[in-house]
Amino acid sequence: MNFENDESASPAQAAAERAYEHVKSAIIRGELAGGESVSENALRRELDLSRTPMHEAFLRLAAEGLLSLEHRRGAVVRPMSPHEARDVLEMREAIESSAAARAIADGAAGDLASALEDLLDEQSRAIEAEDVPAFIDADSRFHSAVIEGSGNAVAVMFTATLRDRQQRLRHQLMRVRPEQLHASLEHHRRLARALAEGDAAAYARTLHEHVASHQGVL
Repeated sequence: MNFENDESASPAQAAAERAYEHVKSAIIRGELAGGESVSENALRRELDLSRTPMHEAFLRLAAEGLLSLEHRRGAVVRPMSPHEARDVLEMREAIESSAAARAIADGAAGDLASALEDLLDEQSRAIEAEDVPAFIDADSRFHSAVIEGSGNAVAVMFTATLRDRQQRLRHQLMRVRPEQLHASLEHHRRLARALAEGDAAAYARTLHEHVASHQGVL
């Protein structure tokens, strides 16, 4: 729950939420790398917070598997293992492939493909501007739009649970292989074309190729 913009939240809840979002964003974007120690005191000073909300944020991040709270080292960013990355990618591919097939079967793919054109333009502009975070944001919204466009509420729910891990993988991939931006854009164009043509098999093949490009990065 996001307490930061909740008028009913107490100051302590809002402070803990601010600390949580700040650290989580840094981990997902790769600004805090796997294995890196995170100083609770330094962050408290940076965010001008007391010890309690910062500690609560760390406990929450540890419960979500983003931090490890170690006796001697304190808080350490938990690396995403190759096994976890594989699990996330497999689930992502299965959900999105099914969602695309359903959108095509229900006759919603044509309108969806047209709506994706704006996101393709955003990604193209982000590449020209060498704005990797903007590209990744549009990348995420592209795939989310396909799943939401299927009308499958369960698929949308499962995708939400994977979102943070997927974003962390995206940032990791683009940091390690910045040339992947062009390849990802081309995959997205092919995915949009498969939707427009109502070709679920072509969508599934392209998506498999697209997801496979993430394998082995971590």
